[in-house]
Amino acid sequence: MRDGKHILVLNGPNLNMLGLREPEIYGHETLDDIRALCESAAARLGFTLDFRQSNHEGELVTWIQQARGQVDGLILNAAAYTHTSVAIHDALRLIDVPIIEVHLSDPRKREAFRHFSYVEPLAAAVICGQGARGYVIALERLSGILSTGRAMPVPD
Repeated sequence: MRDGKHILVLNGPNLNMLGLREPEIYGHETLDDIRALCESAAARLGFTLDFRQSNHEGELVTWIQQARGQVDGLILNAAAYTHTSVAIHDALRLIDVPIIEVHLSDPRKREAFRHFSYVEPLAAAVICGQGARGYVIALERLSGILSTGRAMPVPD
């Protein structure tokens, strides 16, 4: 039996290039900076954290499948796979924990092909356009959901 709440944070393709890739859209923080923010917030909230990134759809699917029965919540920035991956959508349907979808930018304010999400229908909340801070908001949202058992409204 695990102690405390275990949260999995998964990051999709190209997020390993944060800080270099289009900083005017994604900000100057690196993925390591975001990991440090998440670790600090998780410790404050009493969570243990598993923070991962992959450029490979199949690896993300495997990690989601392996999370079944092992985690209490999932934060997912599927990046470009948000808009294309039925495989990730189907894997998410296998886990029975709150899922928070996170995006550094707001996809709905960008190209039309980014307006659709295969993750959103399965998410308890979607955090967009908050930059790196969006991950902390997602952890706080998960804390609220896990303590009350229900989704909470997203603050503007």
